[in-house]
Amino acid sequence: ILSNKEKYVQFCNANKSVPLFLQPCWMNAVCKKKDWWEVFLFEENREIKGVFVCYFTKKMGMKFIIQPMLSQYNGIWLKYDDQMNHNEKFHFEKKAITELIMQLNKSGFDYLNQNFPLNFQNWLPFYWEGYRQTTRYSYQISDISAPEACFYNFSYAKQKQIRKAGKTLQVTFDMSGKDFYKHLSDYYRAKNEKVTYSESFFLNLYEACVNKNQGEIIAVKDLDGTVHAALFVVWDNEKAYNLISTMHPTYKSSGASSLVVYEAIKKLSQVVSVFDFEGSMAQNIENSFSQFGTEQISYFNIKKYNSRLAKTVLPHIKL
Repeated sequence: ILSNKEKYVQFCNANKSVPLFLQPCWMNAVCKKKDWWEVFLFEENREIKGVFVCYFTKKMGMKFIIQPMLSQYNGIWLKYDDQMNHNEKFHFEKKAITELIMQLNKSGFDYLNQNFPLNFQNWLPFYWEGYRQTTRYSYQISDISAPEACFYNFSYAKQKQIRKAGKTLQVTFDMSGKDFYKHLSDYYRAKNEKVTYSESFFLNLYEACVNKNQGEIIAVKDLDGTVHAALFVVWDNEKAYNLISTMHPTYKSSGASSLVVYEAIKKLSQVVSVFDFEGSMAQNIENSFSQFGTEQISYFNIKKYNSRLAKTVLPHIKL
């Protein structure tokens, strides 16, 4: 008898439409040694029609479900039949989501704080079970098939930065994972901050994505070989994700950080249809993302305290 994970691995191998942050290779890469991930399955006639992927960590004897590092979302993904009408779709969602919540509740978690995929819109079954929801936002270009058309939807300021940078800087695709992490560390150090994940964590994720042809580092450097900005972009069958960006602290005004995004869009335009800048509620980041002609897309953050102890101690511990 196959375990849920074994079934899910087979399912993902046969269904390329499963989003990146729910794929087994991603979850294996972002789980730390002391942590683990689980998948709950909704099946009809022995066929998987829905999944709930989540990441577990333990602290003080309690089980917490939280977002793993660098992961925009986990949560529920449903496989709809193409011929479903609106009413059939609604009843399918209610049945599948309710069943997955029942399995989730049996896992014995003490606290859940979970971002859900951007196309997950029906959180009512969670509401009925006492969960709470906050709306968050991501920023996307929904069609990157014509990068030049995307460029003309950028703000005048972004266009000017890209044109300026394009005159003196060149794009490269040969930056190593180690060099990227060092560049990122230097960038954070210049801001008196520290990268929140280790080099080994990043390299493990980087190699997992590159080995599946689902990730690449794109950099922009000057004629002396100095990297002004770099971007680690990852993708699935539909979307590319602006996962990690870094810039040289001395060259903030060179336009490189805008140019590297445009180069990523050009590079991925033959691979996916959507470019996702990922979500942020920070005002300055929203301002930058919106200047790329993006569309604001809402998604759900869903939470629940499942024990009094978790509600008492959670403000005092770091997950």
